[in-house]
This record gives sequence, C-alpha cells and structure tokens, in this order.
Amino acid sequence: MIETSPSSPARVDVVLPCLDEAEALPWVLDRIPPGWRAIVVDNGSTDGSADIARALGAHVVTEPVRGFGAACHAGLTAATADVVCFCDCDASLDPALLPDIAAPVLGGTADLVLGRRRPTSPRAWPVHARLANLELARLIRRRTGVRLHDLGPMRAVRREALLALDLTDRRSGYPLQMVVRGADAGWRVRETEVPYHPRTGRSKVTGTWRGTWQAVHDMRAVLAETPATTTAVAGVRGGGR
Repeated sequence: MIETSPSSPARVDVVLPCLDEAEALPWVLDRIPPGWRAIVVDNGSTDGSADIARALGAHVVTEPVRGFGAACHAGLTAATADVVCFCDCDASLDPALLPDIAAPVLGGTADLVLGRRRPTSPRAWPVHARLANLELARLIRRRTGVRLHDLGPMRAVRREALLALDLTDRRSGYPLQMVVRGADAGWRVRETEVPYHPRTGRSKVTGTWRGTWQAVHDMRAVLAETPATTTAVAGVRGGGR
C-alpha cells in the first residue's frame, strides 16, 4: 500500500506527471515501492485520471498550467521527502526499479541519477526519438562535459538541492535543464540502465510532430543558456552525508 498522507514525510516521494493516463495508473501505482509516497500531478486530464489516482491512495496535485515541466515542478513543490524521484506515468517504466535509481543519492555517492532506457521492443522507442535522444546526449556532453547516453525521465535527486537550481522551464526542456544546471553546479551525475516498455496510450511529445517540434525548441533554448554560478552543490553534498 502506498503512502497516502501528504503530512507524513515518506522516505522518498515519487512525482508522476499525469495527462490522461487512466489506463496505466493502476499498474504504475501498484508498483510504487512500499513506504514511498506517490504524488500524481494531474495536468488537465479529461479521462478521470485524478479520481483513479485518489482512489488508489496517491496524493493528487492539480496543475492547471499545461506542460511537462509545470507538472514536474508542481510535484516537486508538493514533495516533503529529502529525496524525490520522477517517473513517467504511462507504464513505459517500472516504478518498482526506483530503489536502484535512488540508492546512490540516498547513499551520498551521486547527486542526480538517471535511468538509461533500454527498449524491450522496437515499439517501445521510435527510431526518430531514439536518434534525437542520442544527438541530445552528444550536445549535453559538449555543453557540460557530462557523459550521458540518455536524458532518462526516471530519475532521483535531493529535493532541496533541486529547488536551489531554480529551474525555469515549464515544458519539455525541464529534464534537460535539470541536468545542465546540475552539471554547472558540480553535481555528480550517474546513469543506471532500466528496461523501457511500449507505453500505454499515445505519447504527448514524441507521438506527434507538434510535440516533437516543441520539445526540440525547448531543449535548444536550455542548451543556449549561459552557465550561472550557483550554490546548489553545497546543498547536495550537505544532505548526502
């Protein structure tokens, strides 16, 4: 049974951005690690996703401003645990694997851990999206020096340190901005392989040309940012010991 009370701090909070994921939610929430709290951020669903999440014991946050980053940030600000995980809510990634992702952060050996997606079938990850991801990883290495293979949506980080980064993107660039600003702050960024399954339902980003174009536009803007001086690294290292 997942933790349901927002006033009782969980060891880890799991932020699940949600837009019309009624079909996937039961499986996703059933896979949340015991004792961890699921925070489902409803981002304008019309299929009853929020009601389903509440009925299954999740803490539901409503974010009326549409956008992946807006949903993630709303979940982050609603979180109370020291460590926060992010995971897609479409059943493409298994939340039961989150302890492996969070372990280096909880143990103080990493500041940000990303799940490197390994597709379980050709349907899981369209070729055009996979190639775009490889190019993005190359650009991240060139911009930050961090050698990543995937801008994985499953990730773990310390809440206060992430808030200190003051992320501003509220659309598709949010995950990239987290990595770029974290790298600029001196964060130790790691990858852990995770299986990537065909999602339940249609993707709101790579499943449409408009979504893909918007994602590319948002990420280009993030990569063009001038590196800023930040004290977020102190918050990370202080919390990890």
